[in-house]
Amino acid sequence: MKTKYNNDMEQSEKIIIYQVFTRLFGNEEVRNAYNGSLQENGCGKMAGFTNQALNEIKKLGATHIWYTVIAHASQTDYSAYNIPRNHPAVIKGKAGSPYAIRDYYDIDPDLAVDVNRRMEEFELLVKRSHDNGLKVIIDFVPNHVARQYHSYAKPDGVKD
Repeated sequence: MKTKYNNDMEQSEKIIIYQVFTRLFGNEEVRNAYNGSLQENGCGKMAGFTNQALNEIKKLGATHIWYTVIAHASQTDYSAYNIPRNHPAVIKGKAGSPYAIRDYYDIDPDLAVDVNRRMEEFELLVKRSHDNGLKVIIDFVPNHVARQYHSYAKPDGVKD
């Protein structure tokens, strides 16, 4: 028997969103060093959202999963991957804030197992989510940009 909600919405049609701060999900590092580096405090990875984990989230009743994955300013040096460094004086802590977007067209390299394949890892995350019956929401906050915003991943013809 399906339960009725306001506006005659059936329970099976009710939207339930599971919001997750991606960098914390699956982080196996137990230390929490004040203002610690990525190496000291660790970081959850998109790969941590396994089929088993997504199935458990779905069993909670979630219909959607809300990921925070867009590249934001941090003090982690990814210059070896052709990602420009951010000036440390304008970053909130070493990990930065996910609401100081440095490139709306890129995925946070901290969340990837292989930085060079971060977009592919993200696409696989979306596919795994869909395969487990979850629709995907990407945390997108317009006009919350890093002080040194410059897209290096934008499509041709798009201006910063």
